[in-house]
Formats: sequence, C-alpha cells, structure tokens
Amino acid sequence: MKIGLIGFGAIGRCVIETLPKALTEEYEVIGILTRKAADNWVNNIPSYSDIDQLLAKQPDIIVECAGHHAVKEYGCKILEANISLVISSIGALADSVLYQQLKDSSTASKAKIYLPAGAIGGIDALVAAKLGGIHDVTYTMRKPPKAWQGSVAETVVDLNSLKQATVIFSGSAGEAATLYPKNTNVTATIALAGLGFDETKVELIADPNIIDNIHEISVSGETGYFTIVLKGKPSVYNPKTSALTAFSVTKCVADFGSSIII
Repeated sequence: MKIGLIGFGAIGRCVIETLPKALTEEYEVIGILTRKAADNWVNNIPSYSDIDQLLAKQPDIIVECAGHHAVKEYGCKILEANISLVISSIGALADSVLYQQLKDSSTASKAKIYLPAGAIGGIDALVAAKLGGIHDVTYTMRKPPKAWQGSVAETVVDLNSLKQATVIFSGSAGEAATLYPKNTNVTATIALAGLGFDETKVELIADPNIIDNIHEISVSGETGYFTIVLKGKPSVYNPKTSALTAFSVTKCVADFGSSIII
C-alpha cells in the first residue's frame, strides 16, 4: 500500500510514528505535501510543495492533516484521481457545498472518503441509533485555557486570568465548527453521524482547573439513551489536539488495507 500525507504537524507526525503498529501489510509513505521546498525530506520521506507532485507518485490513499483549507483545495482533485482520502479536518465539511462536491467526486471515481472518529468514542453507537431514530444530540467539550489560545475564545474571555470553568460557546455544531476550526473537528464528526450541523447542540468550555481534554456526548432516541465521557490527554505536539485523534486517523488507514474491519 502506498500512502501520501498532506501536512506534517501534530497529527501527521503521530500518524507516521504509529503506522508500523497499525499495519500488518507492507506499506510505503511515498511523500508528504508540506509548505517546504520540493527538494526537502521529512523523516527520510520526500516532501513536495505541489499536489500534482504527490499525485504523480500514485498513492493508494492520502491522509489529510493540514486544516480546512487543505480539504477545500485538494479534496476533490485527490478523489477525482481515484485516490481514497482520509479527512482529519472534518470541520471543513460544515460547508454544505464542499461536502456535496466531495461526495460527488467520490461517487464518480469510486475512491472512498474516510472520516475518523477523532478524539471521541461512541460514533458507532450514534450512527446505529440514528437508524432507529434519535431525538437529541448534545456535545460538550472542556479544554484548558491554553488549548483555546489563538481562537475566537480570546475575544470572548481573558484566557490568561480565568479562575473557573467558563462557557465560551453555546450553539449549533455548524456554528462551532466554523468559529473554532482547529478545536472542533469532533463536533463535525458527531453532526455528520447524527442529527446534522443545525440540530446538534454544542457547548465549549475553557476550564483552568483541568489539564486534560474532556469530551462528553449525550444521545437520546427511540433505541434509548447514552452518555459517553472521554478524558483525553492532549497531543505532545499541540495542546489543541487530543492524543487519541492521530491514532484514530491511523486506524482509518489500517481499515483501508484490512480484510476485517472493526
């Protein structure tokens, strides 16, 4: 299996590190699309500055871990080249036009789009419950103030002087994914798996009394009610990202090459 990457930040680095644990078949990371010059190498892997250079290497699957702009700029082109795509910046799909374009490109080429669960668990239960009928989905995310630095939250509260947990956003999943693109990809995943961007309720909290990222999803419907709470360690590379996220992305790559998928 030939694998390409877009981006080499917190998620990209962890994916490279964990691929040997996740894949049992032979594989090769044939290139990384980065902002570096095309003749640079990253971890002994060639890096490119042009998407066409990466596509020319004919990867079987490309892993996007570079942000919403990368999904918008490269997503359809990758799929139209009959290359499957793992999207880690799922918040980009809050854009309904982009979502439909990617879906149409996938349908036309037969290349698949993989959306990792990211930092949250229970997505399988949410998708199953949706088939039976769901009434309400609420997602609450708590992170330390430093995890919200560089985001819109800085215009809402003084993150450096917080003494207690403070709600920095309350609204729909669509609004959250748009306002906090680097923090709320999980929000988009939950919305796509459940009631959609308009009907999924989201609350974002800056809490100076915690060191972990805490995710809580509550779902009620015809099949019953469940709440899942996950206290995740932040990535060592980026406090805005939960450590589990990159492992979830790697799992999608493993699924692509697996005969049995759990």
